[in-house]
Amino acid sequence: MSNRPNTKEEVAARLRDAHQRQARAAAFELSALRRVLQYTPEDMTVKVECGMTLAALQETLNAHGQWLPVDPPAPGTLSLADLISTDANGPRRYGYGGIREHLIGLQVVLADGRHVSSGGNVVKNVAGFDLLKLFIGAHQSLGIPVEATFKLRPCPEEELFLTASAGSLAELEQLTQSVLDSALTPVVLDWHRGVVTPDGEFHVVLGFAGTREEVAWQQALAATLGFRARTSLEYEEQFWAKQKRPSGRRSVLPSRLAAAVEELGRQPFVARAGNGVLYAPGLTPARLAPGVEALAQRLKEAFDPARVLPERPFSTLISSPVH
Repeated sequence: MSNRPNTKEEVAARLRDAHQRQARAAAFELSALRRVLQYTPEDMTVKVECGMTLAALQETLNAHGQWLPVDPPAPGTLSLADLISTDANGPRRYGYGGIREHLIGLQVVLADGRHVSSGGNVVKNVAGFDLLKLFIGAHQSLGIPVEATFKLRPCPEEELFLTASAGSLAELEQLTQSVLDSALTPVVLDWHRGVVTPDGEFHVVLGFAGTREEVAWQQALAATLGFRARTSLEYEEQFWAKQKRPSGRRSVLPSRLAAAVEELGRQPFVARAGNGVLYAPGLTPARLAPGVEALAQRLKEAFDPARVLPERPFSTLISSPVH
């Protein structure tokens, strides 16, 4: 059977065969599974096959003034299956949350070829266990996502990004705290250094979204805190484009982010300052919390005892309530 199945039934058949043979299944290329299955803009939900890329989904939604509010790198090549499986996200995570906040229904093919579904097609769905959350960030180690239902948001009328610079980590923290202590409600709260310019300065980026009146009010307030220069999310694009080796991730409490940055020396980085997530080339994850690895292994034994699907990468086992 082909590694590029045309239907979810073909995915199931291949996994069922591998399970019976007690063999590792080859990675699936799901690009043929790219249909929009159900979309009524008035309901603000969409059900799609998981081989569709995020960019293709956003294009469909944008035509109706809506979007799925996640912004990970490379949306043109990132499938929805990979979006879910890697819990990919971007700068706007601070204001909108990650994919788990927007995923309301999921169908997965398990390692033995069975289809399981969790959630539904409506936002208010509370019946049964919240099984779908297990597959978010699991790197397809527990099952292959084939269909997903998302709740959507209207596209903002306006977006604005502002930046301020800091010469030291202490100044960087002070700038950030002034934002947190204010009435501002940014959708982006990022730090970066050495990405756009090699000047060694730290940069805080704020992003605002909403109506023109809301954004103008927040711009005026941000100016009083030192955020007067307009910017863009170019630093995010450049950071991922320049990676010569995989960028590591570390999740910490936001209050400990500056200490984690200090350990990097002068290495370039991007950080979700509001969430406590740090990205830098070659960064190794923090040690696992006690019991986390054992829990992950128990889940693997329950869902895939024959080890048909890949093992979950060590770095994705990092547990933090704020990342």
